[in-house]
Amino acid sequence: KPGNCFSGNNKLTESVVPDIAIRIVDGELELTLNGRNAPTLHVSKDYQEMMQTYKDSRDKSNSQKDAVQFIKQKLDSAKWFIDAIKQRQETLYVTMNAIMHYQEDFFLEGDETKLRPMILKDIADLVGLDISTVSRVANSKYVETPYGTKLIKEFFSEAMKNDQGEDVSTLEIKKILQNIIEAEDKKKPLPDDQLAELLKEKGYPIARRTI
Repeated sequence: KPGNCFSGNNKLTESVVPDIAIRIVDGELELTLNGRNAPTLHVSKDYQEMMQTYKDSRDKSNSQKDAVQFIKQKLDSAKWFIDAIKQRQETLYVTMNAIMHYQEDFFLEGDETKLRPMILKDIADLVGLDISTVSRVANSKYVETPYGTKLIKEFFSEAMKNDQGEDVSTLEIKKILQNIIEAEDKKKPLPDDQLAELLKEKGYPIARRTI
């Protein structure tokens, strides 16, 4: 276990277990951590009681002192590990909470054209974390939303200008382009220059090369 489940002809479907979930409750967004991925950890009382027993012992031999020191080191390591896991979860929560509010319109409606331009620095500045920390969270964590489970980095995008000079997300433009392509005649696909013209008509002056 767990390797033996991969032996033989058993075909397994690997599923993603999201680290965090966003739900809409009474018209408001609610963010929760997945406890399954981060169970509550604690140090066994047996070890704490063992150290106390050694401390209270009248035998102050070197072996007893060594035992106390050994147990103390292990307890300190365990506490450090628990604190590190707790800090990791807090980092994940505050990062996703900032993303959720930054992209509130999308999470409320599920319309990808409502996604705002957002880069790692935007969120790093909001939560006071290093860009590399936000990047690690975005690239490795999944969030469950009312519209499916998504990798957090999918909500990040660069900005481009529309014909009004406003910043719009490249994700918004990709979604509109996708809709155009899905509606085209598959026997006569639209050439890139015509796609560029159609986007321009919709208010997105994008070069054919960019298309």
